[in-house]
Amino acid sequence: MKGSSALLLAAVAWLCTCGLATDKDTSEFFMDFLQTLLVGSPEELYEGPLSKYNVNADVKSAITELKSCIDGLQPMHKAELVKLLVQVLGSEDST
Repeated sequence: MKGSSALLLAAVAWLCTCGLATDKDTSEFFMDFLQTLLVGSPEELYEGPLSKYNVNADVKSAITELKSCIDGLQPMHKAELVKLLVQVLGSEDST
């Protein structure tokens, strides 16, 4: 499960990096979601990027499991994902 969660996270980051999430609000949502998922808590996700959505119990369970998988990554892998996110956020600021 850890590999598929990391792959999903990397795929979403790649989509944002390549500009496939073209709507600015969508792009900002994904970047905020990814940032909180990497370094925040599930509660911060519900209070932040997901606050305007009705998040049911099944989604909360899935997010908790996904966050657990991300937190279980080797520190160097998680650090590389954070570096990628910082790079993407930096490129958005310069556009």
